Amino acid sequence: MSNSIKLANPMKVITGKDTRWSYANVWEAKSINGGTPKFSVSLIIPKTDTVTVQKIKAAIQAAYEEGQAKLKGNGRTVPPLTAIKTPLRDGDTERPDDPAYANSYFINANSATAPGIVDADCNPILTRSEVYSGVYGRASINFYAFNSNGNKGIACGLNNLQKIRDGEPLGGKSSAASDFSTDADEDFLS
Repeated sequence: MSNSIKLANPMKVITGKDTRWSYANVWEAKSINGGTPKFSVSLIIPKTDTVTVQKIKAAIQAAYEEGQAKLKGNGRTVPPLTAIKTPLRDGDTERPDDPAYANSYFINANSATAPGIVDADCNPILTRSEVYSGVYGRASINFYAFNSNGNKGIACGLNNLQKIRDGEPLGGKSSAASDFSTDADEDFLS
């Protein structure tokens, strides 16, 4: 085999362009429940994006196979994939009251290091307001097995993000433009 042949990582996935970002903590690492601060994003993947969904399922399977020694730990056998935590979750069952997750799967991806963030033309995005919960874009993610404190499963690491287009901001916060688009003084004395 020649050195010019690049071996693809079966545990790495680039999501489709209709993936929506939620809970986008991509500029500063945040600690959850006192844990190590991490950069993170929830990736909402439409169930209609069957190509991305199949790539993710294949990557989870590859991570399971590659991480069997870790998943076995001190036990005699490797637990079946169906018995451990996996990152691909169904928005219709786990977030039925959130319309952003309807007809979608979602994955929470995180990293101890900041993701690279680029626009559709691969130019770095430096303006923080350009990236928010609700934008659409692709994500470079990788899957790996974990076994810590009795918890076993497959986790999702965040590599890089590519913003493709703007979307309606998620989180219920109104924009400054919409708050001040009407003259609020008119109802001040009512």
